[in-house]
Amino acid sequence: MASDRLLSQEEIDNVFRTVKGVRAKDDPAKRAQPYDFRRPDRIAKDQLRAIHLLHDNFARSLASSLSAYLRAYVMVNLISVEQLSFLEFSQCLPAPTCIVSLSMRPYDGNSILEMNPQMVFPILEMLLGGTGKTPLKENREITEIERSILTGVFRIILHDLREAWAPITNINFSIEAFETEPQLLQILAPNEAVVAIGIEIRIGEIAGMMNLGIPSIIVKMLRQKFDQQWSVRKSESTEQEQERMWRLLQPAQLKFDARLIGPTLTVEQMLELKQGDVLLFDYPVDRPMVLIVNGTHKYLGRIGSNGRKRVFQIETVLDRE
Repeated sequence: MASDRLLSQEEIDNVFRTVKGVRAKDDPAKRAQPYDFRRPDRIAKDQLRAIHLLHDNFARSLASSLSAYLRAYVMVNLISVEQLSFLEFSQCLPAPTCIVSLSMRPYDGNSILEMNPQMVFPILEMLLGGTGKTPLKENREITEIERSILTGVFRIILHDLREAWAPITNINFSIEAFETEPQLLQILAPNEAVVAIGIEIRIGEIAGMMNLGIPSIIVKMLRQKFDQQWSVRKSESTEQEQERMWRLLQPAQLKFDARLIGPTLTVEQMLELKQGDVLLFDYPVDRPMVLIVNGTHKYLGRIGSNGRKRVFQIETVLDRE
């Protein structure tokens, strides 16, 4: 009998789609997008924007520092901030080139700083007394002597990089090793994600790239600190917030203390003091006294009396600094 025929799984699925009013082409499985587990998005977009702003400030600071060090007008522009696998990042670097492995104390792991030969050799020429204006098409590894000369440039770069990261966290970027071939880098696993930061350095007609690669896992660890940094940069507090803060501060108690700074005595002299002795304070009569509020010098004035009580007359409010 026809009623005894068993339905296939596809026919059962079609029945359920028809009952729910969902056509086959609207099946969520049909709209699924392929996901590459080798390239997971480890960093949120808002954090990536924060990193972009951080290194934009780094680029402006570096432009001033290199201009002073090289005694030439240097332009530094942030070109890109993106997430790549370490393999893709290393494949984007020229060979040979100048690569520096950086430690990131107190955090474990290493970042990478690369400077293209198009920029390295003009800088070397300027440091050795040349103009650096002639484009040099050098395609070779830098020597030990040239590496030593570049140490001063890298010291300036790392100093400005530390200062740029200081509002987020204190990272001590320091040089661990030099390399010339990207394929020989064994710092991270090929599939591990890095934040790739591309920066263009321009000196006159000469231009070259400097690339910075920071492990994404370290940036992700700092997510909370990034959120705290940008949450501080909020607009001015509302009137309701100010009133609430004032209510919280009203019961607070402050300690006022007016002191007359006296002379210094040895322990032997102090033990010899007896009733009736007069101590001479090296403090002019017309000099105002300091009124200390909770350990902070706040006011200048004079001590007087009001009936049977001592009073302090404020004459000057000290600067907050």
